[in-house]
Amino acid sequence: MSKFIDSIIGHAIGDAMGVPTEFCIREYLLKNPVKEMIGSYKTGQPAGSWSDDTSMEIATIDSFIQNKEFNYHDIMHKWEEWINEAKYTANNDTFDVGRTCLRAIRNHSLGTEPLKCGIDGEQSNGNGSLMRILPVALYSYYRKLDVNEIIKLTNELSSLTHQHDISKLGCYIYVRYIMFLLDGKNKNEAYELIKTLDYSTYDEYAISKYERILKNDIASYTIDNILSTGYVVDTLECALWILLNANSYKETIIATTNIGNDTDTIGAIAGSMAGIIYGYDSIPTSWIDKLMRKDYLIGLANDFEKEVMNYEV
Repeated sequence: MSKFIDSIIGHAIGDAMGVPTEFCIREYLLKNPVKEMIGSYKTGQPAGSWSDDTSMEIATIDSFIQNKEFNYHDIMHKWEEWINEAKYTANNDTFDVGRTCLRAIRNHSLGTEPLKCGIDGEQSNGNGSLMRILPVALYSYYRKLDVNEIIKLTNELSSLTHQHDISKLGCYIYVRYIMFLLDGKNKNEAYELIKTLDYSTYDEYAISKYERILKNDIASYTIDNILSTGYVVDTLECALWILLNANSYKETIIATTNIGNDTDTIGAIAGSMAGIIYGYDSIPTSWIDKLMRKDYLIGLANDFEKEVMNYEV
């Protein structure tokens, strides 16, 4: 399988595994771990249903396939279709929509320009742009974008919903980590490399929020010092902590599924990275068999790869 399929399916599986355990208490899950793909009694979703993480990501991908570029108006329009018509959902049911994303999408529907739709307050630094930014990493790597182009594209895609530097920087760290993995670096090498990058285009306050990732060794923290909330910094820390301490795709996703709180997004982020590292064939077949609209997702990943790789300047 290609790295496009590895990462996109890895993302969707992690998302779907985490839907039933989202907002559950960590201590309970650690004593009663979920190890198979099950339905969610809280949302009424059957086993294998992905959430907003994957819906917004694949809407972005579908827009790129149709436009052969990241067309911000069209991406916002497709997110409107997701909200209003349940397009890009697993089960024809839109659920679990983040408040910041919803506000931004509504801004666009009222006529606001795409890059002005996102919310820029510090209290609006949930993980809603991080969870859907994977296509930027794939595009940036295979199109060989330079550093300034990567930063610009990442910032703009984040700003469609999340304009604050904390969110944009979290997306950029993740994008660059993915790119190092795509370049053949192992997970530890990639982690050391993101510590060496120049982040000076982001404000110092935002950079300080990622000190545990960029200045320390996030993998060395104990589980009691790892938060699994929807705050973008916590989500990225948790996903990296799990990834760096796990030894397989399965182990990574069982850990994200049972870490408590925002398990679907943490699963999606860690799953995309683990998918690249371990590959599609490492994902348990019992999980793949239950993933809803699997063939559609694989087809979309293939079409996205073709458009990215065949792009002519």
